[in-house]
Amino acid sequence: MDAGLLRSAGFRAGIVLAVLALAAPFLLSGNRYIAFILGMTFINVLWASGMNLAYGYVGLMPLMFAGVAGIAAYAMIHLTRAAGWPFWLATPAASAFAAAVGVVLGLPSLRLKGFYFTLCSLVIQSVLTLAFIYFPAYTNGDTGISQVAPPEWFGGPLHGAAFDFVLAAAAVIGVALVALIVPSGLGQRFIAIREDDVLAEAVGIGITRYKILAFIIVSLYAAVGGCFYATYVGFVSPRAFDVLVSLNVWLMVAFGGRGTVLGPVIGAVILAPIPYLLQDLQGLRDILDGVLIVLVILAMPGGIYGELRRWRSRRARAAGRELAEQRA
Repeated sequence: MDAGLLRSAGFRAGIVLAVLALAAPFLLSGNRYIAFILGMTFINVLWASGMNLAYGYVGLMPLMFAGVAGIAAYAMIHLTRAAGWPFWLATPAASAFAAAVGVVLGLPSLRLKGFYFTLCSLVIQSVLTLAFIYFPAYTNGDTGISQVAPPEWFGGPLHGAAFDFVLAAAAVIGVALVALIVPSGLGQRFIAIREDDVLAEAVGIGITRYKILAFIIVSLYAAVGGCFYATYVGFVSPRAFDVLVSLNVWLMVAFGGRGTVLGPVIGAVILAPIPYLLQDLQGLRDILDGVLIVLVILAMPGGIYGELRRWRSRRARAAGRELAEQRA
């Protein structure tokens, strides 16, 4: 009964947040600076939800996340510029390509777990960053690619509040997909692998197969977000898809609460705007990132939402004991 109430409360909270997210682009359309920060927050919500599926539910920390996003962004740009594809066709193709490349590169590391998987994915991310830099014919190197055209939308370029609304819809869909996956048989297998992969394999769960499937889904989240990022910002460079971006997305998941649907949303909403609000204080931003990482590891291992759930659970148990004492 209590679990059902919590689930229904979470569902209602999710509906409210979705409505607010879809309305926010129009409510804030009068200030393009704030609206731009909102759009970047939506992209990070999408990324954090994807990272959470791997880190929170499968127990993998894919630090090559940003590299996969970069592969998709560059592929989408070349399909739209060189081949003349529309954005809405180039994005699925580029995302599928990036996910395939990510799986091929990450396949050897999927047999690893814990720190070893993280270290291997970090090496892959470093290789991808170097590839973005040293293949200027494809990526334009450190100079980057500017004037990336926005998508076409009903006969004209997508911009302003309409683009922000599309990003909000993408973020809402991304979070909703995670919410649908988690209670399903697939999601329960992911959780079983996270909790004890040896036991999961003993009861017939194909560990490597489900890790590959999770990695494909996570890579698609990264890739779609990368394509939207390129067209929304209008500029891409290797710095936009380096290991620091992967670490920032991971921090959003850990800070908000990994292994929960709403936790990464909370983390992204709080942390994604900080680089833009403190853009003139780079040193302070770096210090703040370090402090947050230490805080999450030592003081809030469950993140904000995880700590909130524990507080509610303790409060419910205390109320139950008090009621039992009164009846006695």
